[in-house]
Amino acid sequence: MRKLRAEAGQVSTAAPNALPQPAKPTFLSAASSPRLHALADTATAPERAISPELRRLLQRHAQLRRGPATLLSSDREVPGVEIAPGLRYTEEFADWLTPPAIIDATFARMEPVHHYHLLYFDTETTGLAGGTGTRAFMIGAGDWIDGRFRIRQLTLTTMAAEAAMLRTFAAWLSEDTVLVSYNGKCYDAPLLATRYRLARLPNPLTGRGHLDLLHPVRRHWKHQWENCRLATAERQLLGVVREDDLPGSEAPAAWLTYLRGGSARNLRRVAAHNAQDLKSLAGVLVRMATMPG
Repeated sequence: MRKLRAEAGQVSTAAPNALPQPAKPTFLSAASSPRLHALADTATAPERAISPELRRLLQRHAQLRRGPATLLSSDREVPGVEIAPGLRYTEEFADWLTPPAIIDATFARMEPVHHYHLLYFDTETTGLAGGTGTRAFMIGAGDWIDGRFRIRQLTLTTMAAEAAMLRTFAAWLSEDTVLVSYNGKCYDAPLLATRYRLARLPNPLTGRGHLDLLHPVRRHWKHQWENCRLATAERQLLGVVREDDLPGSEAPAAWLTYLRGGSARNLRRVAAHNAQDLKSLAGVLVRMATMPG
């Protein structure tokens, strides 16, 4: 203890002739003395007077004092109904174009397919890098029902609901389902395959037809457009210009903010972004399937 005090710049007041006392263990915690608080916050002692060991103790002490940031908001409303603990489900219908009964998919080097076999899907995830640390917190799917476009979304409000979300999405696929995505072969499908494997569930995407619109869009317009992002394709082919759209890159922060007790406002904007992605997928497919030659 006397050594720690000396290193911290304190002058020992022990009498010179005092008998040595047995050393007592010293513990540093978040409830230490005001002197340690001052050392941790202002570092007034000269650098040469503080050993590396003591400096590490003081830094840890400061971290304990600060603690994790807490975000609290009264805006916690996530759309939809809770179909399992921590899992929200939404469904809506839109009058959006009119698909032909048979989709000519030769532009994507695929056989023609009935439009009611198509399932458009898109995920919102915790990052763009992929890998086992990235998960989907929202899965959106669209299909045609009686001439109208149906949009279904699954949203996690707790991490523990992931298995329920994966099972629900799997139930939406039938033997004849053909998947439609935008860069889904390289991103969404592999990511979901990883999540199904980690959850020890069968992967419902395995062996299914998959029409990834990014590739035919690139073949047709990569030398004419500034890029081939979905936002560009929907503007050029459908005349869609999004207003107050939350960029996909901000989706992870919106979800994590909500999990930490923050506002659900941006999470609702993520859902709106996802729904528009699904509508644009369907629109781009219809436009490309009906192009001449």
